[in-house]
Amino acid sequence: MLFAQLLLLSLIMLSPALISFISSGDFSLAKKSLWITLFWLAPSMIVYLANYHLFAPLLWFRHRYWLFGIANMVLIAICNLHLFHNDISDLPDYARASFSSFIIISLLLCLMAMSIAVGVRYMMRRQERREKEVEAELAWLKNQINPHFLFNTLNNISCLAQIDGAETQEAIMQLSDLLRYAMYESNKPKVHLDGEVEFMRNYIELMKLRCNEKTTVDTQFTILNPQQEVAPLLFISLVENAFKHGVNSNEPATIDIRLTQEGDSLVFLCDNTNNPKPTKDRSGSGIGLANTRRRLDLLYPGRYIWEQTITPENIYHVKITIQP
Repeated sequence: MLFAQLLLLSLIMLSPALISFISSGDFSLAKKSLWITLFWLAPSMIVYLANYHLFAPLLWFRHRYWLFGIANMVLIAICNLHLFHNDISDLPDYARASFSSFIIISLLLCLMAMSIAVGVRYMMRRQERREKEVEAELAWLKNQINPHFLFNTLNNISCLAQIDGAETQEAIMQLSDLLRYAMYESNKPKVHLDGEVEFMRNYIELMKLRCNEKTTVDTQFTILNPQQEVAPLLFISLVENAFKHGVNSNEPATIDIRLTQEGDSLVFLCDNTNNPKPTKDRSGSGIGLANTRRRLDLLYPGRYIWEQTITPENIYHVKITIQP
């Protein structure tokens, strides 16, 4: 940041001399133009850099306003001493005639530079705070997911243990893979799509353990670029909801889950028979949808399309299209 600021300020300082040299071809005139620019603008640029890197973060934002004011008064006075102790006989006539006005202008430029530095720092500080808040909220939203899928999976394995010990052992191994992915891989801001797909496949297989012959589960993953990156655990809450709120052991049910790449876009579709839970058994209802929608708002603002309907055939339909 300091290098970029110094480069920008150097360009501002050199621009008048460069323009003068290009237009006249006179090196001495360009040199004098550079000297005049340094004479009047160097103080304000020093004030800007000092406030941006020192006074604003160390004094202003720590509510040391008196020290901030004194430090700037001393700095501005030092930076403008050359106006009073420099021989101005070599300056152009217009500069000598309005010397007192130039002193006032120089002081105003320094005050303006101080204000701009504090303002820029304030905006950056606000942006950093906002980014930290977003990161904290995303972490909280993602942490909500893990207990839900873990609880449901353990329930499925518990039921299976009473029926088939061999399948129970296999299910525990799948759960181990799920936990490994959720604990280690999903800590990254983005993951490769093939890892996310494998996680969903394993989760769906475990959720199918509690489904009877009345439930039909179809999946389709059309991934052309497995290295494409996506936010981790983004769709798992919708998959969980499809099983949790769509399957009824006494009623026929269908679940259709698809994830496809269409050009640079990623399309997730989840359809399930609308078999809502009884009113007295609404634990966790709607959490997955709200969680996923909020994460999309934070991670892909303005770059996703959300469809959510109940069709005439009583199918609960959710479709998410994520733009690159």
